[in-house]
This record gives sequence, C-alpha cells and structure tokens, in this order.
Amino acid sequence: MNGVIGLIGDVLGWLMYFCYRIFPNYFVSIILFTFGTKIVLLPVSLWVQRNSIKMVKMQPEMNFIRAKYYGNSEKISEEQYELYKREHYQPLADLIPLALQLILLMGVIDVINHPEEHIFRGGAGRLDTMLGRLDLSAVPVEAGGGAYLIPLIAAVSAWFMCFIQNRINVLQAEQGKANQLGTMLLSIGLSLYLGFFVKTGVGIYWTFSNLFSVVQLYFLNRVMDPKKHIDYEALAKSREALRAASAFAQQDRRKPFEKDPYKKKERADYKRFFKDYEMQLVFYSEKNGFYKYYQNIIETLLEKSDVVINYVTSDPEDKVFEMESDRFRPYYIGENKLIVLMMKMEADIVVMTTPDLESFHIKRSLVRKDNEYIYVPHDVNSPNLTFRKEALDHFDTVFSSGYLCTEEIRKREELYGLPRKRIVEWGSGVIDNMIRDFGAMEERERTVREILIAPSWQKDNILSSCIGEILENLQGHGYKLIVRPHPQFVRHERERLEYLRARFDMDARADMELQTDFSSNRTVYEADLVITDWSSIAFEYSFATLKPSLFINTPMKIMNADYEELGITPIDIELRSRIGRSVDMDQLASLPQVVEELLSSSDFSRASLAAIRDRYIYQIGHSGEAGAAYIMGRLAYYQKKHEEEDD
Repeated sequence: MNGVIGLIGDVLGWLMYFCYRIFPNYFVSIILFTFGTKIVLLPVSLWVQRNSIKMVKMQPEMNFIRAKYYGNSEKISEEQYELYKREHYQPLADLIPLALQLILLMGVIDVINHPEEHIFRGGAGRLDTMLGRLDLSAVPVEAGGGAYLIPLIAAVSAWFMCFIQNRINVLQAEQGKANQLGTMLLSIGLSLYLGFFVKTGVGIYWTFSNLFSVVQLYFLNRVMDPKKHIDYEALAKSREALRAASAFAQQDRRKPFEKDPYKKKERADYKRFFKDYEMQLVFYSEKNGFYKYYQNIIETLLEKSDVVINYVTSDPEDKVFEMESDRFRPYYIGENKLIVLMMKMEADIVVMTTPDLESFHIKRSLVRKDNEYIYVPHDVNSPNLTFRKEALDHFDTVFSSGYLCTEEIRKREELYGLPRKRIVEWGSGVIDNMIRDFGAMEERERTVREILIAPSWQKDNILSSCIGEILENLQGHGYKLIVRPHPQFVRHERERLEYLRARFDMDARADMELQTDFSSNRTVYEADLVITDWSSIAFEYSFATLKPSLFINTPMKIMNADYEELGITPIDIELRSRIGRSVDMDQLASLPQVVEELLSSSDFSRASLAAIRDRYIYQIGHSGEAGAAYIMGRLAYYQKKHEEEDD
C-alpha cells in the first residue's frame, strides 16, 4: 500500500513542483495545484454530471415502480435493475469523485509530508509562507495556536460546499433532508479531522478543493443544465404517487378518526365500485371540469344505448355527482386508491384523457389482459410534440382529432415497430360544443372591435414575457383590449396581475380590461381576434367562431425533443399560418398592422376558415356520435365474446 501511495505521490509531486516553479510560494502553489487537479479531472466531472442527470431523469419511473410494488423489495430491485440496464445508467459512477478525491488526498499527504523530495527537489524552499508566520508543515493538534484556524476554515468550506450542493447539484438536490444532513455532517467531520491531525498544507488543499468544487458545480450546471433534460413536473407527480402508495399500504393501521372529510365517501365508492358496477364501460377523470371532454360521447351513449356509464373521478367535488342516475354512476377514487383500482380493473373498455398509461401511476389491469384502453384527447394539439415520446404507446385505441394526429401515430408505429392501434376519426367534442354555443348566442351591439389576449400556462407565456409591450403597441388604435389569463396564472401570479392592472390603470379606462372571471365564455365568442402564444384556445376559437387568431412566437413548449424524427409538421405549427399570423418577440411594434390585416383580409374570411377547419378536424359537429358508435360496437363485440366463452 505504501508503494502505491508513494507512486501517486511521485506523480502529484511533479505537478506540485511545476506549480511551485511558476509561483515559488508554498501556500500559493498549493492553491494552484488544487485548481490544476480540478481542470485535469473536469472530463470525469462532466461524465458524472451527465450520469446524475440521467439518474434524476429516471426518478419518476423509479418512483412509480416503488409505488406499484410498494413493500415488495425483491420486485422493486428487479425492476430497478432492468431500468438501469435499459437506460445504460451506472449507479456507482457518482462514487468516482469521492474515490478520486481520496486517492488525491493520499498523494497530497505524501507530497506535503516530503516537500524537500517532491516540491523543492533539493533546492531551497520555504514552508512558512501563509500570512508570513503559519508553518504549513505543522500539525495543528501538535502545534496549537494559530494552526487551529485551519481545521475550522476547512470545516466552514465543507459546510459551504454542501450547502450549495444541496440546492443546485442535480442529484443531491433531490435527496431527502436526512441524506443531505448526513452528507454534510460527514464532510464537515472529515474536514475537521484533516484539519487537526494532518499537516496544515493538507488542510489548505482540502479547503480550496471544497471552494473550487462550488465554482465547478456552477460551471457544470451552465454547460449541462439539468432543467433542459429533466421533467420536474413528472418528478413531482411520481413523488405524490409514491406517497399515495405508502399511505394506501398503511391505511389499515390508521386510527378510526380521519382528517380527510372525503375519506369515508372514497371508501364507500371504492367498495361499491367492485360490488355493484357492471363490467362493461368505465370513464376516468382526473378532476372536476374534465367531463367536457367526454360530454358528447356520454350523452349519445345514454340516449342511444342502454349501457351503464361508470365514471371514476379523483375529485371529490366533481360536478358529475349532481348527474348521478341509474345509468350514470360516478365514483370518487383518490389517487392513492386509484393505483390499486386500475390494477384490479375488469371492465371491457376504459376511457381516459390521461396520457402516459403504464409509464406512471396508472397501469393497465393485472387481472385482465384483453380489456381495451381508449385515449380521448383534450384538444387538437399534436400528440407527438406536446406529449412525452411514449405517452400513447400503451393504449389500444386513440380517438383522433384530425388527419395529422393519425399520421403521427401511424408513423411512430412504423418507425418503432409498435403494435397497430385502432384509430377512430373522432374530432373534438370541445370544439363541437363551442360551435353550438356560439351559434345559439345572441349578438351584442358593440361600438369598437374587441381583441382578446389569452395566453397559455406554459413557461415564458405572454403574461410572463411581453404583455406590457403588446398592450403598449395596441392601445390607442381604437380596439378594446381584454386580457384573460389562464386560470392557473391567476392562481399563482396574482401580484404580477395586480401590477399589470395598476401599470395600465385598467380599472379607470374603457378600452382595456383584465378579466379573471371564467364563469362564462362569452368574451371568447364575442372577440373579433384572439392573441395567444402556444395555447390551444386559438384553434378552438377560430374553428368555433370562424375568426382569425394572432400568435406570438414565445419559446415553444416541446415535451418530445425528437418530434422532428417523424417528418410530419405538428398541427400546432402547421395551423399558425393558416388560421392567422405569427409575430416574433422582437417584432411586436408591427402588431397594429398585423391586427388590421387579419381583421380585413379575405384570406381569413368565414368561408376560408371553415374550409381549413373541415380539412384538419374530423367529424365537425358529430364527434359525440362517432365516439359513441365506436364504443357501442366494441361493447357488442365483447358481449358476444363473453357469451362464446360461457358456452
């Protein structure tokens, strides 16, 4: 072992000697040497950073594995091994920096213990160059006095390094508080030991190594930003699923008193679901308000068939409970019990608007392998651009909004050799209902044209980036400007909205309004033009009212970084030049001219927009019938299949 340490000392000794030749000062040469080791090991640090990002990127799937097999450590280990193998993740890679640090430390101790051999090489040299009086060859526990500063400084540097790492290191930031605290205490303890029981020169090395590690961490995050690679929204959902699984596993040991006022209802609905429901058809909704995506299908099924609609919702205050009847049976199942309910599902058909089946907490049934899972989209956006890459892979059937959606699904199946799904030419229930409501609305007399500014809720949306410039450029041109934020923006950014209201004195003027009441869509229907970013409201508005939209080219939200591999232009991009115009962020001064063109050009007449709508969207006005007809046909198929199995 001494021979190995001596060999490492020889290699590092030459590096230290080189540093000393540049700056013939022992203290400065140690700092330069420490910096040099960080430069030499930078490629390794980059590799570790990449590996750490990969680990956190896998964490949502890992959390859902733990949730699915909660309590089964063998199965979790097996699934984890397969995940690591698939993603080419090296779990021991994050130990490499620590191992290298210890190797370097042993070499540094050898070098500093024998400076005349490694550093001075027989020449003259001074060891008392820190502050002109501190002997860098002394051991603090023996020397005492000012030497005691070294271990304290080393400990503070270790605390500072851990403090920063716990906030911005891609892997450590995701660890629990206990793990973070344990790592910090270990690092501080090691630093104190090095500071007290080895020569002060080693303590200096360790202190600056900690400080340079902080600088390096900021550099690594700049070069390889974790935020560009990690889906933190999925990570948050996976943590919630894991907490839910843990709570579900412990629920039998809970005391009779429950803080959750809906827990009793959930238990009753869970029991009733498996006891009473007819094993044919189930719709699942994440929360209140999602019924609108199914509305036309369900209403047609209730009108034209005798099938029972079993409607599972994870929102205890969902308005569907006001609709309960013999043939429409709503159940409240929270996300913790939903995991188990889905695994025990025996219905012939399960209809969902939730993508990522099998990828996260919602799994296909474990007790039945031939039931059919149908995906119903919220909007007409591209399933290739706006979803995660594998979001629809585990569905049997997809209700398609239009031909571009169908082409994307078929192309992905071809490219990756996926099983061929059933695709139903469905359309959009939301657009159909907007067309109906717009047609039934009485027109209001107006003296000025109205422009509705309706941003999305994605990062860098209009309200977060350029709303001030938009309003400044459009005010005074004879329009009434109505700013209608996304409901989530109202919920989370009230201070920003109040600042906007005050900045433009909206309460005192008739030509500008900040609208936060979403109880009616009348404003949407009555607007002469909608200005948005990447929100699907533009398609719904233009196809319902046959009026144009104006798009601000804020940064595009891309859920699938490989969306271009299909060679198909997503509808989100395709339609921007067909139902309106796009304006770049640095061209906002042109807004008045673009608005006037959109409001007056025959290219955006009702007839031309209707033709575009009919080309890109299936079954305009008849999505409910199309969806219900498919479901009734499949239910008849399953009924016949069951009868044959019984015979």
